[in-house]
Amino acid sequence: MTPKEIVHALDQHIIGQAEAKRAVANALRTRWRRLQLAEEIRDEITPKNILLIGPTGVGKTEIARRLARLANAPFLKVEATKFTEVGYVGRDVESIIRDLAELTMAMLRRQMLNRMNVQARQAAEQVILDALMAREDSRENSAERRRTLTRELRTDKLDDVEIEVELAGPAVGVEFMTPPGMEDMARQLKHLFSNLGNKPPARTKMKVADARIKLEEEKAAQMIDEEELQGQVVQAVEQRGIVFIDEIDKIVRQSDQRGADVSREGVQRDLLPLIEGCSVSTKYGFIHTDHILFIASGAFHMARPSDLVPELQGRLPVRVTMKDLEPEDFKRILTEPKSALTKQYQALMETEDVELSFS
Repeated sequence: MTPKEIVHALDQHIIGQAEAKRAVANALRTRWRRLQLAEEIRDEITPKNILLIGPTGVGKTEIARRLARLANAPFLKVEATKFTEVGYVGRDVESIIRDLAELTMAMLRRQMLNRMNVQARQAAEQVILDALMAREDSRENSAERRRTLTRELRTDKLDDVEIEVELAGPAVGVEFMTPPGMEDMARQLKHLFSNLGNKPPARTKMKVADARIKLEEEKAAQMIDEEELQGQVVQAVEQRGIVFIDEIDKIVRQSDQRGADVSREGVQRDLLPLIEGCSVSTKYGFIHTDHILFIASGAFHMARPSDLVPELQGRLPVRVTMKDLEPEDFKRILTEPKSALTKQYQALMETEDVELSFS
C-alpha cells in the first residue's frame, strides 16, 4: 500500500490526527521499500522510530494497532511501567522481544494451518472413507461404492454415522523454565524429552462429523515443519516486527526523586540497546532487533520529551504531537468509523429485532 492508501485505511477507524497517520504510513512504506533493496544496502537502513505525544484517548494505541493489522505484521503493545532495571525483581526489557516472538509463532502457525486446510481436509476425507468402507465390508463394486460414499460425505449426509478411526494421542509438551540467556539449554532439553508421555495412536469410535474435525486438525499439524516455522518466526520478528511502548513518559526520572531508580531512568537505559539494535536469545534462536520498528507514546503531562535520556531521544527521531479532541471530534468518533459505537449497538439490537437510530 502507498502512504496515501495507508492513511485512507486508517481514516476508516480513526478520526483526525492526520500528522500521526502520515508518520506511521511513511514508516510502513519505508519498511516495504527497504525489503526491495539489495542485501548489502538493506542491512544499513534502520527504521525511523516514532514518538507519539498526546493525552489519553486521542488514538495513539489504535493507530499502532491498526497499522500492524494493515501490514499483517507481528505486533506487541507493552507498558513501560511494567519493567524494572536489570538486577531488580520484575520484568526485564528483553522479555519484550521474547513475548513478540511468542505472538509471532502463534500468528504464523495459525496462517500455516489455514493454508493446509484443503490438503488436510482431503487427507481426513480419505481416512473417513476407508473407515466407512471397512464398516460395510463391501467387496463388490468397491470403486463405485466409494464414489457414492464420497458424494454423501461431501453433502453431510453421513455426519451421524458412527465409525472407528485411529487418532494420535495428544502431544504432551514439556516446558523448562530457565533464566534469561539460557534458552538454548531449554530448547535442547525440550527436544530430548519431546516424546516423553506422548500416547501411541488409538482406535476410537465417533460420529463422522466429529471425526472430520479431529482428523483435519491432526493432518494439518502433521504437515507443519516445526524447524521451518521457527526460522520464519525469527525472520518475521526481525524484518516486520512492531513494538508499541505505551506510557514512556512514566519512566522519566523525577528531579526530586531519591533512592534506587529501578523503574525510571534505569529502564530507559535498558531500552536503549534494544532500540539501537542488539541480539536477544529466545527459544526460537537469537533475534536481532536492528530492524524492528519501535513506536513509543506518552501523555507527557508531568514531564517533557526532552526529559528522556538524550540517547533514547535520538533513537526516536520522528516526533508527532497529537491534537486534543474537540466536541465535534467526539461526534465524528461516534458516527463515522466503520465500527463506531453507535453502529455496534445498532447491530446488537438487530439481533433482538429492534431497530435503533440516533439523531
